[in-house]
Amino acid sequence: ERPDWCTLTVDGSAACCMRIESPKRLRNGGWLHRLRDDDDWRGRPRVRRVILTTKHMSVADFGRLAEQYASAVTPSMLHALASRLGVAPEALARLRIGWDGSAWTFPMSDSAGRVTGIRRRFLDGRKLSVKGGHEGLFVPTDLPADGLVLIAEGPTDTAALLTLGFDAVGRPSCRGGVGLVCDLVRDRPAVIVADGDRPGQLGAEILAVALAAQCPSVRVIRPPSGINDARAWLRSGATARHVRAVIDAADSVHLGIKTKAASC
Repeated sequence: ERPDWCTLTVDGSAACCMRIESPKRLRNGGWLHRLRDDDDWRGRPRVRRVILTTKHMSVADFGRLAEQYASAVTPSMLHALASRLGVAPEALARLRIGWDGSAWTFPMSDSAGRVTGIRRRFLDGRKLSVKGGHEGLFVPTDLPADGLVLIAEGPTDTAALLTLGFDAVGRPSCRGGVGLVCDLVRDRPAVIVADGDRPGQLGAEILAVALAAQCPSVRVIRPPSGINDARAWLRSGATARHVRAVIDAADSVHLGIKTKAASC
């Protein structure tokens, strides 16, 4: 009866629980529990998870793989993860979240919208990427072509900003995707939401200088002291009005001027 960790077979005949033991231990550390005593339970065909080779995958292949993973996410899975992360299910759906059988997946795109890679987020918090792909941005569907855009680090922080009602995109890391972000948000006012740690702030400064050459305004903000990132900020009770006030109080970044992130 917990919304996290446990997994259910597609036909509902069995579950893997990470907390309650059974005679059958599974390789992921959980235990198998049969939920039905159907006579044909043992006779059903085994469903195998197929891992595609990614050595020679094209951009189109990554797009199809992302769609395949997205189709594996049921509404109940989506709502359970959203509750666990503290974001809106709709925000995760806009980021085209998927499930590959072992990890949650987020497609990474170039500035033209082509899927170039897939980020995997495991249940224990580990983050890896599907081999053969390239670094990209976490871009939600239906992102407007103009107007203010917020830039976060990673897909779940991007989901937090989308939950608050902002247009947002995500970088692959604190220093990654600079050129892709510049191409995507060119000629738009931009706000970089930096993580509270030093690497996040340094990465935000580097991106801000790059964006200042081609955006009408660039601002850098960060969560209040003691809160590391946008998702934690949302979970602490931040509202859109609160974040907007921090944005309005931040100075615009100009070329040649060292940035200083505004916070609460």
